Amino acid sequence: MTPSNPRQSLQGASFNDLFERRPLTFDPSLKRNRLNRLFTGIAGLFGAIAVLPLFLVLIYVLVKGGQLLSFSLFTQLPPPPGLDGGGIGNAVLGTIVVTLVASAIAIPIGVGGGVYLNEYSQRGWFAQFVSFGNDVLAGVPSIISGVFVYGIVVATRIFFNQSYSAVAGGIALAVLMLPTVIKTTDEGLKLVPQELRWGAYGVGASKFVTITRITLPAAFTPIATGIVLAIARAAGETAPLIFTALFSPFWPEGLFNPIATMSVLIFNFAIMPYEAQNALAWAASFVLVIMILAANLLARWISKMARKA
Repeated sequence: MTPSNPRQSLQGASFNDLFERRPLTFDPSLKRNRLNRLFTGIAGLFGAIAVLPLFLVLIYVLVKGGQLLSFSLFTQLPPPPGLDGGGIGNAVLGTIVVTLVASAIAIPIGVGGGVYLNEYSQRGWFAQFVSFGNDVLAGVPSIISGVFVYGIVVATRIFFNQSYSAVAGGIALAVLMLPTVIKTTDEGLKLVPQELRWGAYGVGASKFVTITRITLPAAFTPIATGIVLAIARAAGETAPLIFTALFSPFWPEGLFNPIATMSVLIFNFAIMPYEAQNALAWAASFVLVIMILAANLLARWISKMARKA
């Protein structure tokens, strides 16, 4: 006789009757396992395709430009068009100079903007406007930054009646660095526990002292990571520097004169109809890629060390 109460039938049935026993090991006969393996393989294939361009670029640039790597490449000036030899020493030094100028401008302003958004603004309308403008600025093409600085700095000769200069190039790169520094500073400060601020206020510390002595040091790692990534992006830009720093075949002659950079050297030499200049362009490409890769690895190392701490 079939029990009228379903609960009684479940209680009377054994575990094997209710559930089909399956081994804990992988069973290829199950459809769900086959589908899982299929889609896992597809996801892995897409992941490999995503990183494939990086390896192709590194290998191709190494093959084309690695053969010119030598000590003289970093200590000599580029040769005149059509002549062999020479190096990219002025471009390497110029890239460092322009990036330092951009960092000196973007880091204080970017960190200050992030501190304002997270610590002082109370997320009012002005803070929302600044945050929205920062997001829009992050998506503006880099050439727009170059044209903008060209119009307000280069064309007006505002610095000692000089037009193209390392300072103008640094300002253009600083505009590109600002969104990253502001965003990472804001997000890094959000990770700081509120209890640290309350503890500082409890012992009588002012808001300024709390931010400088407690909050910013606690958020140092994400802020430093964002700064390194912003520098890596700025170091590889070309369009803004064509409009601002221009180029110089000589060693840097000051911050208010045209200066050579690696990205502009690559652009200029790659379009020349001379094999020597084309080879130097490939060598500069390899050096620039290695510098950007090293900056990204440094950012990951900072994050890794922070997680261990």
